[in-house]
Parts: sequence; structure tokens; C-alpha cells
Amino acid sequence: MEFPDLGQHCCEKSCRRLDFLPLKCDACEELFCKDHIIYSRHKCSSAYKKDVQVPVCPLCNTPVPVRKGETPDVAVGAHMDRDCQQDSAQQKQKIFTNQCFKAGCRKKEMMRLVCEQCHQNFCLHHRHPLDHQCPGRIWPISKAGCAAIMRSLQDKNNSPNYQLLQNGCKAKS
Repeated sequence: MEFPDLGQHCCEKSCRRLDFLPLKCDACEELFCKDHIIYSRHKCSSAYKKDVQVPVCPLCNTPVPVRKGETPDVAVGAHMDRDCQQDSAQQKQKIFTNQCFKAGCRKKEMMRLVCEQCHQNFCLHHRHPLDHQCPGRIWPISKAGCAAIMRSLQDKNNSPNYQLLQNGCKAKS
């Protein structure tokens, strides 16, 4: 070896590698190689001084103080039971509040889908005027459009859409 006085040995008992760029642990202040500098790798007895994590309440997003020797889960649970100031801790907010106005439909959507003709809120399935038998106005349909729609609905004579379209096409002619 050319430079026997250069470098330091790793303080981990199982390693003792000669390292030319040793790293000093900021908790116990001993020298380690790059493989053993992490607190858990060299079983640092002073890690509790530096490796401090404060748990955060998932409901109100405030830090929860933890006493020495207490587990963070217990501290957060006690905070949620007693000290949590958030309203959502007592009741969960409803996300899907826009209920479909179509009779018999119980679907709720995250956003409002308002019909341009009757100005009521509907679900994705009933959002078009023909899907909810909109009493708004008669839709402007050309004669060719009426004929095509009537042909496509010929076998469905008893459907409510058929009756509505038939009335709309008769008013047009």
C-alpha cells in the first residue's frame, strides 16, 4: 500500500473497511463508509436525536405532537377523537350531490349537467332532451331527419321517445 496513513476505517464492527472519503454520522459523530452511513445500517444509538418525524392529522392537516415513548398512531387517533377541529372529522362531505331530475333515476353526478331546454339537472345517461322526454320546446328537425328517425324507431312504437318524436315531426310537416 502506498499511503498507509491516508483514510479511516469504518466504525461498523462487521465492516472495518479502509475508506479514503469517510462520512461522519451527524447523530453519533463516528466515521463510516458509504454503505453504513445510514442510521439503520450502523444501528446508531443516537438516531432518535435526528430522525424525528411529526405525524400529521389526515383530517385537519395539522401536526400532532407525540410524547417520548408514544407511538404516532396512538397520538393521531387520540387527536382525531378529542382535539380535531375539522368539520369533516364529524361528517364526510358529499362529492356526488347533483341528482338526476328524471323520475325513477337515482344517479348522482359530480358536476351539473343542465338541459338547455328545460334547465333541469340530469345524469350522463339522461342529459340529452330525447333521453328525458324534455317538455321544453319542439326540436327543429328537417323532413329528412324526421323520416330517418321514424324509420329507426318503427319497431319501437310503444316507446315514449317515439311518441314525442312523432308529435315533433307532425308539427314540422
